[in-house]
Amino acid sequence: MACAHAHGGVPVSRGLRTLRALCRFGGSKPRRAYAGAERGRPFGCDPFRSLARAESEGAAPGTEWRPLSPAESSPIGVGARRDTRVRVLGAIAAVSLVVGLWEFGSALYIDAKAEVAQMLLRTAWVRMHSSGTPAKPWPWADTHPVARLTVASHHVDVLVLEGVNGRALAFGPGHVESSTLPGERGHAVISAHRDTHFRFLRDLAIGDEIVIEQPNGDHVVYRVTGLAIRNERDLALRRETDEATLSLVTCYPFDAIAPGGPLRYIVTAVAHGTTHTPSI
Repeated sequence: MACAHAHGGVPVSRGLRTLRALCRFGGSKPRRAYAGAERGRPFGCDPFRSLARAESEGAAPGTEWRPLSPAESSPIGVGARRDTRVRVLGAIAAVSLVVGLWEFGSALYIDAKAEVAQMLLRTAWVRMHSSGTPAKPWPWADTHPVARLTVASHHVDVLVLEGVNGRALAFGPGHVESSTLPGERGHAVISAHRDTHFRFLRDLAIGDEIVIEQPNGDHVVYRVTGLAIRNERDLALRRETDEATLSLVTCYPFDAIAPGGPLRYIVTAVAHGTTHTPSI
């Protein structure tokens, strides 16, 4: 019988021979005279078949046979696999930290460049008031300030540059050259980046006041009349209007991770007064 020998006909221990005799005399229902040494209770042939297999493979007598798990059958055990996982997770964390620091550093650099540029633009704005002619903020600049935009309720005070190319927008809001100059009758359009100079647009509300200072010292007060989100393909701003109108345009959404999306956030304001106050 299967109880008598292990794989390949290898002789079994004396206890297994006893079981063979019990199974032979007991038929399909072996006697319950053989008790387990550790458990102190009788059992049939099946446990001994496991014992036979275990002893034939070199296990100590009385050891129950069981299949080896992958960890036990491999020289790379659970501990080694755990160390590998820890190293992989550590590498991922390190890369994430480096990327985060890079992005944080890039954001600080952009903000710092914008702030320094505005300081130089203020100097050029003062020279412009004195001479009455456009003044470059730095010798190699291909643009110049055309207006000063302030929103007292949101602590905003920026100089607007002529043109909306990448070089101009890196240093301040840009005036769309095909539109009316800020402060004059008609439709003036100013654009800027959502994460620097026009970050405040998200907080503007209907009725807020925007003041445009012109090179001659006149101050034109606008009141916000509309807030809208448009796809750039559908963006059509009227060039001519019956009253002095100002549109501030930036990318949307404000917290977008990837730049260059198709949506634009538009703040529309209409002039309701002009005063002449000498600049400080």
